[in-house]
Amino acid sequence: MSDLVLYELEGCPYCAKVTNKLAELGLEYESIAVPGSHADRTEVEEVSGQTGVPVLVDEEHGVEGMPESDDIVAYLEETYGDGAA
Repeated sequence: MSDLVLYELEGCPYCAKVTNKLAELGLEYESIAVPGSHADRTEVEEVSGQTGVPVLVDEEHGVEGMPESDDIVAYLEETYGDGAA
């Protein structure tokens, strides 16, 4: 099982931005599909404190619920990209 978990919604362009970056970096991750209704997104809200997606969890690096696609993409590049330690 991967340490990376992505909460996402099918058809969400922000989620696609993150999944494209994960694919580009060759990273395996667990995808958790969230309900379309924000009111039903209790699991993602518990993880991140909000109901928007995408949300990334990276247990290996202590990331417990990072929202915002731009932040996630920057984090993935910094942590797993060519310049990563």
